[in-house]
Amino acid sequence: MTALRSFVTVADHGGVTKAAGMLNFTQSAVSMQLKRLEDTLGLELFDRSGRRIALTASGDQLLRYARRIVELNDEAMTRLTCQTFEGEILLGVPHDVVYPVLPPVLQRFSAEFPRMKVQLCSSYTNGLKAEFAQGRLDIILTTESSVDPGGETLSEKPLRWIGAKGGTAWRQRPFRTAFCRHCAFRPGAIRALEDAGIDWEQAVDSESDRTIEATVSADLAVTAMIEGSQPAHLVCIENDGSLPELTRQRVNMYQLDRGLGEVQARMAELIRTGFSGWTGRSAPVLREVETLRA
Repeated sequence: MTALRSFVTVADHGGVTKAAGMLNFTQSAVSMQLKRLEDTLGLELFDRSGRRIALTASGDQLLRYARRIVELNDEAMTRLTCQTFEGEILLGVPHDVVYPVLPPVLQRFSAEFPRMKVQLCSSYTNGLKAEFAQGRLDIILTTESSVDPGGETLSEKPLRWIGAKGGTAWRQRPFRTAFCRHCAFRPGAIRALEDAGIDWEQAVDSESDRTIEATVSADLAVTAMIEGSQPAHLVCIENDGSLPELTRQRVNMYQLDRGLGEVQARMAELIRTGFSGWTGRSAPVLREVETLRA
């Protein structure tokens, strides 16, 4: 199982280095597991001739079986050993950082604790912090320029201007913006435009993120998002310097101790590991981050 898990993780993350971090192994240990698997099968599973490790035809065929074997093993172990964990964990996450990290985190947590329910609350940072202060949420993630006492910064990334693929709205003047009414990024973005002497106007007034996305994807306006959090149909605007730089934002995590112990600790660990692998991207491709145990 260790060899198969190593194989799946290397295939998913495109290299031994990243896989070793996910598995909490050394690189040499992962390489040894891959060699053991290839020796057992008498097959080459990876094409190592290029800069990026790739699967051979045999490796691609094995990957489908390996995933099923690892998942079935984990499911059996979980159901036989983790049935004592029952209850609910309340998780609050801002709209703009749900993707791409949280789905694989929630999937992994559900596999490990099948009797635990996750109540996901998606809102704005200010609202989540108010709910947390009243003891209504166990864990919250926030997007902020700093971190409050008791918080933990998981990632720090720049805000970027976001527009439609091949769009030209960012060149128009007045500069048309699209932000939700409660968006924490709006004041700083507007201030940056005004400091740069750029005339602007509000293109849409809405509380719906989907409305904002639709307006921007139609190339009717521009918005600002944390780099790497934009939907696949929107892109970071690589402008000619005519738009001002925006501030950096932190993704923070806060936890409330309500006696959930190991369950909450594991959820926090999965979230922490997920965001540690959340990198910026030049192409609008979602990258799933998966935490696998050895």
